Amino acid sequence: MGQKTNPIGARLGIIRGWESNWFGSKKDYSTKLIEDHKIRTYLMARINKGGISKIVIERTLGKLIVTIHTSKPGIIIGKGGGEVDRIKEELKKLTGKDDVQINILEIRRPELDANIVADTIAKQIENRINYKRAIKMAIASALRMGAEGIKVKVSGRLGGAEIARSEEIKQGRTPLHTLRMDIDYANLFAQTVYGKIGIKVWICKGEVLAKRDLNPNFLGGKEGSMGDRRESRGDDRRDFRGGGDRNRGGGGDRNRGGGERRDRRN
Repeated sequence: MGQKTNPIGARLGIIRGWESNWFGSKKDYSTKLIEDHKIRTYLMARINKGGISKIVIERTLGKLIVTIHTSKPGIIIGKGGGEVDRIKEELKKLTGKDDVQINILEIRRPELDANIVADTIAKQIENRINYKRAIKMAIASALRMGAEGIKVKVSGRLGGAEIARSEEIKQGRTPLHTLRMDIDYANLFAQTVYGKIGIKVWICKGEVLAKRDLNPNFLGGKEGSMGDRRESRGDDRRDFRGGGDRNRGGGGDRNRGGGERRDRRN
């Protein structure tokens, strides 16, 4: 399961919420689904350098609400909010709806967002920066911001090699089988002169033991989860991490005890 299943899809309804929130009947379900895809594709191309993490789409009676999670809200808002108004008018033409609302949520720690990390690595590879250097910088930034583990895998003609290969660099822990672990995942590619280089990023932000709000726009979820858990659990977090020390200490005591028994036998 850890290798074949998308970590986000496996956690939907458990600790992750859906990015499309609406009800569709048999007649219009496929139409709405295609429209969601068009909106996301258009916005990702329209705001190429906006640091977009995800786009949440909600529908009510005759109303379309698009929430953009970004690390650079100033680029999307524009001077005096003019850019947002232009994007809103373009979405009205694209969807054919008169009532379109755009919300912008800022990601305060982009180093812990898998989509932004993967996009940063892809842009560095496209600018001919060594892929190992780009990956190690991203890993160091994520761990410095409090991630429990991060894994990055790149595939393709790395460094312009004749034969394509895959390389994986990881640090910390990323247990994909534990569904209560908050693992963010992204899969992007970098377009180089040698061809496409695929980039996969897994970021582990720790365990979610309490009940979580599954609303994808909940700020305490994705980007704010580390700080919220640290504040709510307090000393419990240190105790939980200390479990490894207790186990190691216990093992050492048992070994020493065994040595004393052997000495007595001798």
